[in-house]
Amino acid sequence: MNYNLIVYLLKKMDTNKYWDEFPSAVTICNNNAIIVYMNDKAAITFGKWGGKKLIGQSLYDCHNEKSCSIIKQILKTGVGNTYTIEKDGKKKLIHQTPWFNKNTIAGITEISIELPENMKHFIR
Repeated sequence: MNYNLIVYLLKKMDTNKYWDEFPSAVTICNNNAIIVYMNDKAAITFGKWGGKKLIGQSLYDCHNEKSCSIIKQILKTGVGNTYTIEKDGKKKLIHQTPWFNKNTIAGITEISIELPENMKHFIR
């Protein structure tokens, strides 16, 4: 397939549709920490706080001081933050990573993946 055709088709794709039904929670903020996108799973995950009504709100308004400091650090340095948590009996991998526009930090994408109770681990 022609490279230019591939680029054209990718530009025509509605990439939000891919993320909308992605089986893990995806939340995206801009470089001012304003939530600009939540997929369906994120809306369910954060439902008791408003779900998709959180779009347009600041991450700083719904996080404690330590978390706000981490958000500011990611936006300043471009270095991501990855960790695991257990909440409401569910283990999760949280991956917060900057996204870029023309080599400039444009915001943060957070992907929250529910981990199976007996997840396999391989050393290769």
